[in-house]
Amino acid sequence: MTRFVATLAALLLSLAALPAHAAVTITFWSHEFGNHFPHAFFTLRGTPDAGGAPVDLNYGFTPKAITPAILFGPVKGRIDIAKRGYMDGSDAQFSLTLTDAQYASILRLVDEWDETKGDNTYRMNSRNCVHFTQEAARRAGLVQVDFPDLMKKPRSYLKAVAAANAAQVTVVDRHGKEYLAALEAEAATPQPASPPPAMIAPATLEAVR
Repeated sequence: MTRFVATLAALLLSLAALPAHAAVTITFWSHEFGNHFPHAFFTLRGTPDAGGAPVDLNYGFTPKAITPAILFGPVKGRIDIAKRGYMDGSDAQFSLTLTDAQYASILRLVDEWDETKGDNTYRMNSRNCVHFTQEAARRAGLVQVDFPDLMKKPRSYLKAVAAANAAQVTVVDRHGKEYLAALEAEAATPQPASPPPAMIAPATLEAVR
């Protein structure tokens, strides 16, 4: 029995020593004003459950050139990485936590729409930035993502998705500058040390010997 207690204590210590990983969170954003694209995009922030380096990424889909041609047929598109100033002027709509499999699927989506790795065709009516975020939402596990009348209205579309999947998402609804500042403040706050593993009281040890 003494050997059993020693083994149990060693197991508790090993579990306490395991690193804690925060899963990757996807947040969906809209940008309503100006002539810039994308008008809808998403960010990926956190650390995969499997471990590895933290990620802080964002992706959208936009025409390679903003010309009248986008109104009349397919044009070349590209994956767009939003700069900080653009994000500051955008709105974070909602977020949810991804499994590692969902995170990997969304990264594949980015490759599938990339000009060097997949099909980068941009169509205003059927393959625009909102359609890109729609597919990301689907791969993130959301079921109710089809709102055909809103596919040219990024903010309205994302709000509709959030309302239809209320049990799965966390509504953010914050201006980008404020939201990003809050995330950075949270990341800069020292985290409390993990409590020591539960120890078995001496009296308990005596009882099981």
